[in-house]
Amino acid sequence: MADKSLNRSELVAAVAAESGLSQADVNRVVDGLFSTLSSSLASGTKVSIPGWLSVERTARAARQGRNPQTGEAIQIAASNGVKISAGSKLKAAVK
Repeated sequence: MADKSLNRSELVAAVAAESGLSQADVNRVVDGLFSTLSSSLASGTKVSIPGWLSVERTARAARQGRNPQTGEAIQIAASNGVKISAGSKLKAAVK
């Protein structure tokens, strides 16, 4: 695991410095990106940026589980999840 992390405000500041745009402009772009990403995934559309990443909604079937405290059988409802896959450029950048 990485010892360092980059939070949203640090990401916005870094992109603003790299692109020459204001932090307010970059912040609006990041908001728009995540808004579009979440609405696309909610409608079942896969989002792909070739070479960098792809994000898609996955379905989890209903299943039976166990309560770890009592051992009692419980029914776990079907749900949706998100799968994020790194592309070749992103994988090469971290080697």
